[in-house]
Amino acid sequence: MKVEISRLYIGIFLLVISYGKAMGQEERPGLYKRFMNGKLMQSKLVQKFISTEKDSSRSAGFVVLPLLGYAPETGLEYGLSGIYNFYLDKQDTLIRTSSLVLQGSFTTKHQTNLKFTSDIWTRGNNFHFLSELRYKDFPFNFYGLGKDTWKADKDSLTQRLFRFKWEGEKKIVPHYYAGIGVLYEHHRYRDEAIGGIYDRIPLYGRNGGKYLSFGISQAYDTRNSNLYTTKGYFARLVVHYTPDFWGKENFHGTNAEIDLRAFYPLTEKLTLGLQATYSEYFGDTPFYLLPQLGSDETMRGYYPGRYRDKLLVTSQAELRYRIHPRIGFAAFAGGGSVYHQKFDFSSLKPSYGGGLRYFFDLEHNSSVRIDYGVGEKRPGEPRQTAFYLSLGEAF
Repeated sequence: MKVEISRLYIGIFLLVISYGKAMGQEERPGLYKRFMNGKLMQSKLVQKFISTEKDSSRSAGFVVLPLLGYAPETGLEYGLSGIYNFYLDKQDTLIRTSSLVLQGSFTTKHQTNLKFTSDIWTRGNNFHFLSELRYKDFPFNFYGLGKDTWKADKDSLTQRLFRFKWEGEKKIVPHYYAGIGVLYEHHRYRDEAIGGIYDRIPLYGRNGGKYLSFGISQAYDTRNSNLYTTKGYFARLVVHYTPDFWGKENFHGTNAEIDLRAFYPLTEKLTLGLQATYSEYFGDTPFYLLPQLGSDETMRGYYPGRYRDKLLVTSQAELRYRIHPRIGFAAFAGGGSVYHQKFDFSSLKPSYGGGLRYFFDLEHNSSVRIDYGVGEKRPGEPRQTAFYLSLGEAF
């Protein structure tokens, strides 16, 4: 592989040299003109990402971020993450921003993580469509079940996942949406080190499984923007029912999710955002579907899956200060936990931290987000922390 890439670079280099030598004297001003035009185009591209003025043409915006990392279980990981924002109808000045997001990474140990999502708003915001297509063959750490797992029990598993999700909602009256959805997932798991906690405790759906769910949703939305909200309210309830299509330990039952948000402009540049979420599964639930504490959106600072159980409750507050059209800062704090049967305030875990925002697209108010989250400190363990580089706001 390295030999072929080297040959490609050498071939391009030789092509450029031979092209320059073959040109006559009279042709060189043309090359100079093209070079200057290229510099002009480059200058316009740079201005697009540093200018403090919006594009009056309401054009689309995009950004691509490289991904590079290393871990013993993956080796070298490399990939890209990109977002494309646009208006489905540029003539509609009230239409919300639609987005396409593509994320993909590969590792030197032949592991893959691919994800494509879409968020589409039609003219008048009359219809709202959400979709996700994902394939994942990647390792993760399993710590057991419940809210009191230990770092010493970390067990490395490999998950193979295929997911397809689609949701469609229609505006019934101003600010109120009702919709339907479908979700299919197929899971497979492999233990990388026999004898760990994955083998020692009873797990429903230990080797994986598949299910097909049908859902309904209700939403109330008065936000002034769906990407960077500074004012308004959002409330959404989603209920999925999963029939017993495949029997055995494949999931069949019901799950419900609630997402509540409120945004208050304290000053022209300072916004207070509040969020509370609830997720619960009813029936015999495979371990891999149990709600997990921690992500780049809620309960920042925790490894996803460090704590998992049938019921998840989270809350957070975030202060957002937009010091410059292109630059912003955020500070957040909250609490949450997983539960087996009932909610208990005494077992809430903390989450707090802060971050930096770079707004690469002023027309759509879309940002690159860098956050550092801090979680709890369990006896005899270092405090749990996490660093995030993400596209878009947490909520």
